[in-house]
Amino acid sequence: MIVDVAAVLVAVSFALLVGYLVPLVVQLRKTVAESQQLMAKLNAELPPLLHDLRVMTENVNDLAGQARDGVEHAAVLLHAVGEVGETVQQVHHTVRGTGGTLLMSLASLVAGVRAASAVVKKQLHGDEEGGHSNGGR
Repeated sequence: MIVDVAAVLVAVSFALLVGYLVPLVVQLRKTVAESQQLMAKLNAELPPLLHDLRVMTENVNDLAGQARDGVEHAAVLLHAVGEVGETVQQVHHTVRGTGGTLLMSLASLVAGVRAASAVVKKQLHGDEEGGHSNGGR
């Protein structure tokens, strides 16, 4: 009798264990099937994606090289423009300085001509009036 009760207990325990393990095994089977599908999808889609990524990286590297070359050319151009600006500034200062000197010389010449013409007028008016000039007639 005790053996029979023990056998029944073992049979019930085994049935309960199988009852719990069957859903677990079914879920595990579903998980493995989904994992296989995921791996197949990755194997199909990953190589073209990696190829596209390599091509994009090469394009970005080419663009970076072109940008670097453009910046170098722009730097050379800007340096040349700076030198031209300095030259223009030097010419401007030279012309301004020469122009100032030229204006001073012209103003002095005009003042001299006015003074000389005033003296000549004075002498002409003095001779017409019969007066003596500085010549001492």
